[in-house]
Amino acid sequence: MSLRDLFVFAVVFGSLPLILRKPYVGIYMWSWLGYMNPHRLAWGLAYDFPFAFVVAIVTLMGLVFSREPKRIPWTRENVVLLIMIGWMLVTTIFSLYPQLAWLQLEKVAKIQLMVFLTMMLINTREKLETLVLIIALSLGFYGVKGGIFTIVHGGVYRVQGPLGTFIGGNNEIALALIMTIPLIWYLHLNAQKAWLRHGYTAAMFLCALAVIGSQSRGALVGGLAMGAFLWLKTRNKLFTGLIMVLAVSAILAIMPPAWFARMSTIDNYQTDQSAEGRINAWWTAYNLAKDRPLVGGGFDTFQPAVFRVYAPDPTNVHDVHSIYFEMLGEHGYVGFGLFMLLAWLTWRKGARIIRECSKDPDRKWAADLARMLQVSMIGFASAGAFLGLANFDLYYHLIAIMVMTGVVALKQAVPAGTVLVNQPLRKPQPFVRRSRS
Repeated sequence: MSLRDLFVFAVVFGSLPLILRKPYVGIYMWSWLGYMNPHRLAWGLAYDFPFAFVVAIVTLMGLVFSREPKRIPWTRENVVLLIMIGWMLVTTIFSLYPQLAWLQLEKVAKIQLMVFLTMMLINTREKLETLVLIIALSLGFYGVKGGIFTIVHGGVYRVQGPLGTFIGGNNEIALALIMTIPLIWYLHLNAQKAWLRHGYTAAMFLCALAVIGSQSRGALVGGLAMGAFLWLKTRNKLFTGLIMVLAVSAILAIMPPAWFARMSTIDNYQTDQSAEGRINAWWTAYNLAKDRPLVGGGFDTFQPAVFRVYAPDPTNVHDVHSIYFEMLGEHGYVGFGLFMLLAWLTWRKGARIIRECSKDPDRKWAADLARMLQVSMIGFASAGAFLGLANFDLYYHLIAIMVMTGVVALKQAVPAGTVLVNQPLRKPQPFVRRSRS
């Protein structure tokens, strides 16, 4: 084993006793493994070792034996999420490709199990901020690395994620970084030391360069939407605008003519084979949902045989490349409706947190976090229109963080001794002794 293998083994197995005593540490470790994928940076035994599975099992064991409070706060958001998972089970039973569908359902179920464990165990402000820090730094590692790579090579080569992971492709890593930049901005807002704030600013700048360096056209659209919404949601719009102007100037100076030529094909999608393939796949999903409106085709339904029946061009077999048409084609109108309802309810939850916590100094952190989570959702919704990542674990993890931010901030108890204003004082009632008869 290399030193990298030994390091990953030492960190993961060294954390297991702590996870047994404090199972919320298992959520931190699982997030680090799931988003940074440190084992994929090694070359020996660690590369394919099931670290995440080991951590999940030990976390469940810690959940059983730990005395810490553990309860899922049931809200509209996680109830809808649970119903959506149940509906995925139904569509899997009636899927067109049962073997493929059951395998994918198993992967999705593991992700959603950890999402619900997050809502059970990450139940304080400190735990929420630690989780945001771990997610942001795990994915930000590839953003900083990719931004430097883009500068050094002048944007000639594409930025890719770690092979064999959810974010292995250029489109996938770009989407993940678009959703990560708002989280880093939240860390920037709440950093106490100047050097940390400058570090977070540099990380965001390099992450933006990495998104552009991925040469993903869908990510460009998502990045523009996310950037515009980030500017609207930040407190210091002048500083944010200055950072964005500098980032755009750097992009124009660094990227080669080939990049501009590739991005210009967004307007000429009729002559672009990749865009034509996506549109053909979208029509396939729509036609499949018309034929099977309730259950769709199940997971991994976009196979050549399905294209021969439902596609306008049966010979142009292409990945669906859209979270919306992916949900529609795989889980029918019911699954698509639940997916959209979950997003809407989560957005409303964020709006309520912002409205009730913005003017409270003790809860301003919650308003800031809710704003940045909304910005991440905008990035996912816009870039995801061109990427087939409807089951991306980061999106559902951010929903869990939004839910728990609401639980912690909106249900915060009034400290003892606080005088409540505008509350009528009740006249004390005289004590009356009641007869036993």
